[in-house]
Amino acid sequence: MFDGLIEMHHYLGFTKLVGEHLKYLVFSGERPVACFAWSSAPRHLGPRDRYLGWSAEQRRRNIRFVAYNTRFLILPWVEVPHLASHLLGRMARMLPKEWERMYAHPVFFAETFVDPARNRGTCYYAANWTLMGQTTGRGKDDHTNKVNRSIKDVLGLPLAKHFRRLLQET
Repeated sequence: MFDGLIEMHHYLGFTKLVGEHLKYLVFSGERPVACFAWSSAPRHLGPRDRYLGWSAEQRRRNIRFVAYNTRFLILPWVEVPHLASHLLGRMARMLPKEWERMYAHPVFFAETFVDPARNRGTCYYAANWTLMGQTTGRGKDDHTNKVNRSIKDVLGLPLAKHFRRLLQET
């Protein structure tokens, strides 16, 4: 059900998640109202790396402690004010324990991309996410050093009190 809802209603469609990942369907009674997908974080992400203040070695050792919100969708039939930021807040509280339950290690930080040409990311800001910077618009497989996709805002959310210290430990 999750994959079909994302494919049908999310502008990016469904992409098979690889590596560590979690998928959630949020229901109101019997009816689905939202979808969340979390996965392993992208290896190299300049705005995040600068925000966290970690070296290449620290990133290599600790990237597994960062979760990437790959998809978030409030389904089109749902019109509840502030539901998106409310659900993001609830996800942030439960994600570290759920990740540890599934993968035997916690996550200390969450990140996502927001395409400002499509939306402002208001629900993320309302849920206390922070703008860390923007992507280069070149993607992970860049060989030309030229922009080949939309530039996105990179947002992050600490999931632990001393997240920087935890992510800088080697």
